[in-house]
Parts: sequence; C-alpha cells; structure tokens
Amino acid sequence: MGQYRTIYGMALLYAVTIGFSFLFTKRALQYADPVDTMAFRFALSLLVIALPVMTGRIKLGLRRGDWLRLLPVGLLYPTVFFGFQAYGLTFATSSEAGIYQATSPIFTLVLAGLLLRERASRMQKLAVLSSVAGVVFIMAMSGASVHGASLGGAGLLLLSTVALSLYSVLVRRLRSEFTAYQMSYVMMAVGCTSFGVLAVGRHAYAGTVGGMLEPLSQGGFIWPLLYIALLSSVASSMLSNCLLSKIEAYKMSLFVNLGTFVSIAAGVAIEHDRLAYYHMIGALLIIGGVLAVHAPRRKTHTSALEVEAG
Repeated sequence: MGQYRTIYGMALLYAVTIGFSFLFTKRALQYADPVDTMAFRFALSLLVIALPVMTGRIKLGLRRGDWLRLLPVGLLYPTVFFGFQAYGLTFATSSEAGIYQATSPIFTLVLAGLLLRERASRMQKLAVLSSVAGVVFIMAMSGASVHGASLGGAGLLLLSTVALSLYSVLVRRLRSEFTAYQMSYVMMAVGCTSFGVLAVGRHAYAGTVGGMLEPLSQGGFIWPLLYIALLSSVASSMLSNCLLSKIEAYKMSLFVNLGTFVSIAAGVAIEHDRLAYYHMIGALLIIGGVLAVHAPRRKTHTSALEVEAG
C-alpha cells in the first residue's frame, strides 16, 4: 500500500507541475519567441542536471552506444513534441492544440498494446475515453474547434501528440536498462542542442544574434524561465521517466490530461479566468477517468504493478 501511495503521489506531483507550466510558459513568451524560450529553457535544464555529474556526485555511466540508444527518446520528447507543437500553433490556436494533445492517452493505449503488449480491460479503456472526453468537452465549450485549424496545422499537432505517446512507450521499453536520471540527462542534452541550434540559426539568418540574450535582462522573463526549466523540464522528466518504470504507459499518459485540469484551475485561481459549469463537468470526467483506470483489478487478476513489485 505504501508503494502505491508513493507512486501515485509522484504522479499527482507530475500533473501539478506540468499543469502550472502552461501558465509560466505563457508569461515567458511575452518576452521571447517560442524557439528562443525553448533554447533558454533547455540550456538551463541541461546545466542544472549536469552539475551533479560535473562535480562528481553522480556518475552518469553512459557509453557512446547508450547515447545512441537513448537518442530517440530525446528526439521524441522534447525536440519533436515541442517543435511540431510550436509550428503547429502558427496555424492553430492553443485551445485547438489542447484538444489534440488530450488524445495522447488513446495513442499511448494503442501503441503500448502493439509495441509493449500492455493490455487494458474494457473498463480501463472506457476510463481513458472518459478522461479524453473531459478535456475535449472543456475545450469545445470554451469555443475551441478543430475545424479552425488548417490541414497542415492539424497534422503537425497530431504528430506532436503521437511523439509524446511514442516517448512514453519507448521509455517504458528501456526502463530496465537505464535510470530515470540517465534518460532525463539525454533528453535535456538533445533539447538544448536542437533548440539552441535552431535559435542561433534563426538569429544568424535575421542578423539579430546580438539581441538574442536580451530577454535574460528582463526580470519578468527570469522567474517563468526558472519554473519551466527546473520544474517543468528537469523535475517533470525525472518524475515521468521514474513513473514509466512503475506503471503502464497508458496509465501514465492520463496524468497529462489531469495536468490540463490543473492548468485550468491555476488560470481560475491566479489569472482570475472565468469558472463555468462545463469546467466542473469536464473535471469530473477527467478525474473519474484517472481514478477508474488506476482502480485495483479483481483479486483473480494480478496487476502489472503488483508483478513488478514482486
């Protein structure tokens, strides 16, 4: 019982962390464009996660072959996920992006079944659909519609969602070979390199390299940057990679939708956004789905978590 409490306590912490990331990312984007923000974010994230290695407190223990094996993890998340999402948002709204991202548990459920042979019961599949429906319902009632996005924008947003699902499945597959720290380290390194090259290249082409560091002189940019770099990147990736070694990929993906609910709650509490009845209905569907999919199975069936614990 204690192990379950620890695991789901970590999962709730993950949901809260990524839920608030939308708020702080929105504030950071007031001072820098998306590519520059991602470059600063993952440069700081890599610096923080590399400090224990540079000081000798943690031995990374990754060989060249290990880096190559983990490279797809870092390419899928954060590089491909955030890259496709950022460019998809140039053809769609953030609300539309939220609808597409809400479908991630469905893709994860299918991919985990195909690649990992992870099976969900009929009730758990319905619970996944309930959680997805909760997010889509809130977005739709808020005025979002996937009909507003262009074909290109919709395609990019769907690809970003599939990348997030593939990342979860791949981490789940590699969980016995690498630690959460090793995977997070590679993810931050790949993100820093990818977005750093994109940011420098874009500024070099525009002839604005001299002004690239200007946002760092703004106090209003520093505090959101610290949150999304240290908590939304380093802490959340460590939590995600650790949790994916303990629970099935499709179960973990539902906490992304729970993070959406946290984001809405944060907007109401901090930004004084309007709280409507459909927020409450959607919240019940999201939370109900998360609780149902993690409910213990009958004693005649041994859950995957119990097998791993034993």
